[in-house]
Amino acid sequence: MPNERLRAAMAAGGWTYATLATKAEVDPKSVERWVNLGRTPRRTTALLAAETLGEDVHTLWPALRQARAARAVSPELVALYEKRADVPVSVITDMFAQSREHIDVLVYAAIFLHEAYPRLNDLLRERAADGCTVRIALGDADSQNVRQRGEEEKFGHGIESRCRLALMHYRPLIGVPGIEARTHGTTLYNSLFRADDQLLVNAHVWGVNAYGAPVWHLRRNGAGGIFDTYAQSFDAVWATASPIREE
Repeated sequence: MPNERLRAAMAAGGWTYATLATKAEVDPKSVERWVNLGRTPRRTTALLAAETLGEDVHTLWPALRQARAARAVSPELVALYEKRADVPVSVITDMFAQSREHIDVLVYAAIFLHEAYPRLNDLLRERAADGCTVRIALGDADSQNVRQRGEEEKFGHGIESRCRLALMHYRPLIGVPGIEARTHGTTLYNSLFRADDQLLVNAHVWGVNAYGAPVWHLRRNGAGGIFDTYAQSFDAVWATASPIREE
């Protein structure tokens, strides 16, 4: 299983396999295995790497914790980003690319995805063709809650325009087997980006644009956890949403 905490820490600091390997005095392939295969280095090496990254060694490699202590955070928490703008778009697209069963997106607009990754629709088509169920829930530009969000964020009618633009981006996917898009008018407490058992939660803050609000990366760790709470929330919104019809 990939070490997403380590991947996020490296991305935040601009570290590559090669540069971190130099600091940790190991081969770059070792660092690659830490990240992609979830390998745990020797304690002395791990301490050196964690110090280089400015991270707690047990956060990066929980297996190194010698004594079982009370958890300060949920075992489902992979990473915490101060702002959505700090999340590399590749984190989201890589999650989608690796999905096999579910891709769920709950947003008002989130047009940053298409702007930063123009192949998004192609990627979603590919996943759907391989049997992945794709559900996209976009904000209804004419709903009161969307208009209110624009007022709260001092964005005016801009958010309504962005909802319409998002609909234009996703409209070519309408009618593609395995992909469904709907519009919703709910209060958007969080934007959700799910790929199988991984989930990015963009927690919204009153008066703050989504890109300036925090994001937590979750990985499901059994029934009844935080992941399931958000997954059930998506299902509840989806049930109220209206299907987008082909023109």
